[in-house]
Amino acid sequence: MDTTTALKLITTRTDHALEAAASARARLTAALADHGAHLDSAMSAVLTAEAMAAPWSKLTRRIDRLGVREGLATLRKEATETLLGGGISLSTDLVTNAARHAEHEGLRRFLSATEHFEIEENPTPAEPAPATATNIPREEKNGLYVIRDTFVQRKGYKAREGWRYVTSVAGITLSTALGDLLIGRGWAEVDDTVDLLVGQAVRLTAAGRHILAD
Repeated sequence: MDTTTALKLITTRTDHALEAAASARARLTAALADHGAHLDSAMSAVLTAEAMAAPWSKLTRRIDRLGVREGLATLRKEATETLLGGGISLSTDLVTNAARHAEHEGLRRFLSATEHFEIEENPTPAEPAPATATNIPREEKNGLYVIRDTFVQRKGYKAREGWRYVTSVAGITLSTALGDLLIGRGWAEVDDTVDLLVGQAVRLTAAGRHILAD
C-alpha cells in the first residue's frame, strides 16, 4: 500500500485504541467512586487497553520523526526484539505483573495487526519537462525576446527602494514583475557587480536562449 493509505489506517487504529483506553479509565474512575464496586475487572481493563494503545501511540510519534515506512519498520523491529528477548520479569506486586503481561500482549497484537502493512517506497518525482517556447505563457516568452533583442538594465530608484527594468528601445518595456520572474526561473541573469543606481545589465542564460531556440 502507499504511504497515504497506510497513514490513514494507522491513524484510525490509533484513534480507536486511545478511545478504548480513555473509556476504560473512565469506567475505573466511576467504579472508584462507587463504594463497594468490584475494582479488579475495571483495573484489568485499564491495563489491557493502555497496553493495546501504547504501540500505536508510540508509532505516531515515530512517524513524525522518521516517516511512515521507516517509523513502522523500526517499531516492529523493537517490538519483535522485546518479545524474543526473554520472558517477563516478574515482581512481587501483582498489579505490576499484570501490567507487564498486558504490555507483551499489546506488542503481540500490534505485530499481528501490522504484519501485512507492506508500504511502498515513495516514488521518485518525475523530472519536470524542460521549458520550451511552446509550453510557457506568451507574456513570459515575449519578455525573453525583449531581453534578447534589446539592451535591458535593472535600475534602482534614488528616492525609494526597489528597481525597474529599462530597455534601450523606446516603446518596448519589461515590467518589474516579469523581469524578476524570468531571473527567478533562471532564464535570465543580472550583473549585480554593478551599482543598482548605475544600471545592472540583464541577459539571457543558456536556459533562456534554449527556450527561444526551439
